Amino acid sequence: MNTKKAEWILRIAVAGEFLGHGVFAFQGKSQWVGWIEKMAGFDTAAAVSALTLIGVLDVIVAFIVLVRPIRVFLLWAALWGAWTALVRPLVGEPIWDFVERFANWGAPLALLLLRGWPHSFREWFR
Repeated sequence: MNTKKAEWILRIAVAGEFLGHGVFAFQGKSQWVGWIEKMAGFDTAAAVSALTLIGVLDVIVAFIVLVRPIRVFLLWAALWGAWTALVRPLVGEPIWDFVERFANWGAPLALLLLRGWPHSFREWFR
C-alpha cells in the first residue's frame, strides 16, 4: 500500500518538475536562452527555437510520467534532470545550484527503481 502511495508522490513530483520547466521553456526564460547560446554556440533565434523544442519534450515527459510512467521516459527524465542541474556550474553558477537540484534527477531515478529496473530491451517500454 505504501509503495503505491510513494509511486504516486514521485509521479506527481516528476510531472510537476517537467511541466514547470516546460512552461519556463515556452516563456523563453532569458537565462536559459543565454546558457544554450553559451553551451551550444547558437545565436539567439536558434537558442529560442531549441528551448521551445525542449519545452515540448518536457511537457510530453510530464504527461507520460503522470499517466503511465514508462521506464525509458523515467531514465530520460533522470538523465535530463542531471544534465540540466549540471549545466549551472558549467556556465559559471555556484556548485550549490547543482546540489540544490539533486531531486531533479533523484526523483525520476527513484521512480524508475521503484517500478523495477528493466531486464530486457522490451521492458524499457513498459
